[in-house]
Amino acid sequence: MKLTFHIWRQKDAKSPGQMVRYESDNFNEDMSMLEALDVLNEELMNRGELPVAFEHDCREGICGSCGFMINGVAHGPVPATTVCQLTLRHFQDGEELYLEPWRARAFPILKDLVVDRNAFDRVIQAGGYISVSTGSAPDGNAIPIRKENADRAMDYASCIACGACVAACPNASAALFTGAKISHLRQLPQGEPERHERALRMVAQVNAEMFGNCTNIGECAAVCPKEIPLEVIAQMNRDFLAASWAARKQPYQDPAEEKRWQQYDSAHR
Repeated sequence: MKLTFHIWRQKDAKSPGQMVRYESDNFNEDMSMLEALDVLNEELMNRGELPVAFEHDCREGICGSCGFMINGVAHGPVPATTVCQLTLRHFQDGEELYLEPWRARAFPILKDLVVDRNAFDRVIQAGGYISVSTGSAPDGNAIPIRKENADRAMDYASCIACGACVAACPNASAALFTGAKISHLRQLPQGEPERHERALRMVAQVNAEMFGNCTNIGECAAVCPKEIPLEVIAQMNRDFLAASWAARKQPYQDPAEEKRWQQYDSAHR
């Protein structure tokens, strides 16, 4: 199988990049896209050229490490599929493919197809957790939870933080990612005590990371490999608005929290 790749090559974060054309007929349709890049890199190294840098880990669609644009679509043309799960049988022999990294201000390019997604980690650190005493695991039936709530929590928690939603959004918004992380905890009683504080902190961090605003275009959900629904954005907005009104009516306990809210409030008036 013969394919022509046009791949974004960039030496480092400070260097300019460009599309470079590569052609090879050493592929077969059973290869994944990452395996095809492995073959291409082996050819490049045999010629004394630098291999293409790309992220990967589990190669099973679990970790969220891999991800780039293929012909302008995040993760490629197959819905609910990560790059590592995408096989070459979905492309035609002799086809030309354009591979580019995620394009977002909050995801600066490090090298070739690799971007810095630490902004997601900082959003999680801002509030994507619950504060509980550590110890032995409680009995599974100790806290009754409706099956519908448990199912929704599991669906929302399936987000792998790959960044496709940000890359596909014309505004480079992280609303789907943040909404998923907020919504899966709000379904469970363990997440209820910090529900509103969580929304305030995570949304404030999203804005600090310079992600764009959500305008409900829906491209994020269309390319999400775990099919996170748009409803998580509405749930996030509901919690954020409720928390915002409550925060205006009472003094802040944490000066840092007050500063974060003031910065967000002044930026969105």
